[in-house]
Amino acid sequence: MKLLPTLPPAADESVLVAQLLARDERAFGLLYERYSVALLAVIRRITPDEAQAQDLLQEGLLKIWLGIGGYDAGRGRLFTWMARVCGNHALDAVRSAGHRFYRGTRSLEVPAAQHVRAPVAFRPEHIGLRELTQHLIPRQWAVIDLLYFGGCTQLEAAQELGIPVATVKTRARAALRTLALLARCSQLAASGA
Repeated sequence: MKLLPTLPPAADESVLVAQLLARDERAFGLLYERYSVALLAVIRRITPDEAQAQDLLQEGLLKIWLGIGGYDAGRGRLFTWMARVCGNHALDAVRSAGHRFYRGTRSLEVPAAQHVRAPVAFRPEHIGLRELTQHLIPRQWAVIDLLYFGGCTQLEAAQELGIPVATVKTRARAALRTLALLARCSQLAASGA
């Protein structure tokens, strides 16, 4: 797992914003370290479902990363803007028809599925997945790397990372949602939309 070096602790919001605008991944790592817990608390006020709150946090952070150009320091602090982005995203998700469906369904996962390996013929690098995973936060990247590129089962990944299987599942689900959003953004950019 590659860890990104952190910025000096004295980096203030304006420096952080400038580095985010320059697409500095270290700055995004610092942003995650500083604000993810507080942003998750904002989202939990909107949805008590922990798995959904984690997913919405990842999607909200992606929106922040992609939309940092819309932040105006003259209109408020960075955290206030990020809380509004994540809160609005969570409200949209909760109000959507998909949320009502999500809330009313149960997982189809079978415990035995933890021991099923990906088929040998599956080659995720052919669809550009490896490049997209570089945009994930380190803990999600580690799970995806083990599951899809390392050929590990969820149970093996949990043992390798020293975390519960449920945490592997949550991180994998959040990473896959983030990757889907990134893929859609890439497709839109490629089509010139």
